[in-house]
Amino acid sequence: MKRVTSLAVLVLAASLGGLCAQNLKPKEDPAYLKKAALQVDQFIAAFYRSKKLPVPEVTDDATFLRRAFLVSVGRIPTAEEAVAFLEIEDPTKREALIDYLLKSKGYSSHMSNWAFDLLRITDGRPGTTAHNEPYRNWVRTAMSNDMPWSEFTTSLISASGDGWDPKTAAVGYYTRDRGMPLDNLANTMRVFLGARMECAQCHDDPFGTTERHDFYELAAFTHGQDEINRAQMKPLWDELADDQEKRRQEYEAARILWDRVYGMSLSGGGSGQIKLPEDYQYKDGTPGEMVGARTPFGKGVRMSEKKEGDDGRLQLAQWIVGKTENQFPNVIANRMWKRVMGKGIYEPVDDYIPADKTVHPALVTFLGKLMMDLDYDLRAFQHVLLLTRTFQFGTNPNASVVEGGDDFHGRKIERLSSEQIWDSLITLSSGNPDKQAGRTLDDRIYFGNKPVLVGKKNMGQLSKEVLALKSETEVRAYFDKLLHEIKTASPGSDNSSAMSMSMGMAPIRNFDKDAKVRASELPSPAPREHFLYLFGASDREVVDGSSREPNVGQVLSLMNGFVQRELVNKPTAHLYKTLEGAKSDEEKIRRLYIAILNRPPTAEEMTWMQEEVKKQGEPGYRNIVSALVMSSEFLFLQ
Repeated sequence: MKRVTSLAVLVLAASLGGLCAQNLKPKEDPAYLKKAALQVDQFIAAFYRSKKLPVPEVTDDATFLRRAFLVSVGRIPTAEEAVAFLEIEDPTKREALIDYLLKSKGYSSHMSNWAFDLLRITDGRPGTTAHNEPYRNWVRTAMSNDMPWSEFTTSLISASGDGWDPKTAAVGYYTRDRGMPLDNLANTMRVFLGARMECAQCHDDPFGTTERHDFYELAAFTHGQDEINRAQMKPLWDELADDQEKRRQEYEAARILWDRVYGMSLSGGGSGQIKLPEDYQYKDGTPGEMVGARTPFGKGVRMSEKKEGDDGRLQLAQWIVGKTENQFPNVIANRMWKRVMGKGIYEPVDDYIPADKTVHPALVTFLGKLMMDLDYDLRAFQHVLLLTRTFQFGTNPNASVVEGGDDFHGRKIERLSSEQIWDSLITLSSGNPDKQAGRTLDDRIYFGNKPVLVGKKNMGQLSKEVLALKSETEVRAYFDKLLHEIKTASPGSDNSSAMSMSMGMAPIRNFDKDAKVRASELPSPAPREHFLYLFGASDREVVDGSSREPNVGQVLSLMNGFVQRELVNKPTAHLYKTLEGAKSDEEKIRRLYIAILNRPPTAEEMTWMQEEVKKQGEPGYRNIVSALVMSSEFLFLQ
């Protein structure tokens, strides 16, 4: 089963690394990344000495292999990848493995899951035919292209424009929460600055320092969100909405413009002024009073309450990224530390603690500076952490000695996320899932739940044309023309993928809930009956809304659902292909263990499994697969 793979080739590349590292930015320089990793380890070593803690042992190759895959790309290795790593005898192979993983497509998929959960990205929007497809694609592309976190944050918070334009599709950050601007602002502060201010929407925060007046001054930066030129269509929309039963086709066509063009756009840039609510109850303001934008901490930024502005969202973004001292870099650094090491230096990660109040001030300060030195490149930052000896320490079964945070004494055991379990099962069922083509942006125009005008016009073109209309007359004329084009389109031709390909267009790839693809490609959120939802995938209603709590349904699903149907009882599953060429029961059992648990069986386990095969024959192998996949070792990360 020994094969030469790209993973093995990377060992040689690792030994040559650094020879051409001159004049590179820190995030591109292998030598810089290794030095930074060593510095992290030195901080941890100092912590051990100060706490009189024993230094953990470095974990074995098999455990490191599985941990590195699950943390970096969100799945277990294929049997081929596992064998390639385990059979290599080279002291640099762990570094080579990390390099291999971070350059793979799987990294982007795993990071997309993280970003979708953090930003609560869903495919659709309740009560409207508007959706988040272009916004979702924008976020996925940003993760794939390593957009710096500072640029990513600025783009989201300062966004305005056409929701279908790739350059401004980040407006989905606001239009996803249309009608709930205060909730959106509270989430912004929580996600990017670790500031929990949601209580201050209604009253002074009794557990913090934020007053209601502070919150409204902050909200003034983003106030004034509206749709671009939607007022030009309102008379037509009202007319059709009042008579929709008799004019069904016209109404459905109008919804394309009303929901999926105007409803996915965002005008203005933030007025910088807002009125206090009618139920305002404190002496520092009166109900209905106009207040100007003002930041509550960091370097002060203000806008006038007397003059309406148009760049409030940009000023807010610039303040968050560059004028909150170390808070912005430290928050994202701690989020990435938890992602790699299993637990934040302080917890929860969305409730910021200044460096000098944490368990390790020097380390937190260093990590914040490292994040800035790496230009907020999250891939490079994680690369540093994955290179550390700290990441390689064996699992610590004991509770942390530091309340509310990490004691750095080995990684804690935790159940895999629903996405990690699903992606690992897909790997066993179908082979390397990252070799499959991913979901693409569906920018077709839909009418009656079917794509129309394919090859003639897409939503991007339609949106650009509609948003440029300046009067009600122009809107009505455009609408009549669009309706005529839809009605006269050749029946059936618009749904032909062959037509799209013949015109040089990339085929649309949209996966339904039954597709055997990575979690990041599936509908979001997962349907309630889906494996992902059952195992705790977020419903994307709240920030970081996923759960790893067990329930009886999970056990029943493993025993009777996808695992049995698509893996255990399916002879064509990729897992069983690894048995081809094996000449003995012992070799087959060994290959199953490496494929599922990424390690060879112990002598005692081999004896048990050989007895099972001897008693059951070929069905014995299916029993072994079932037992291993349902084991705690498979379902937990250590």
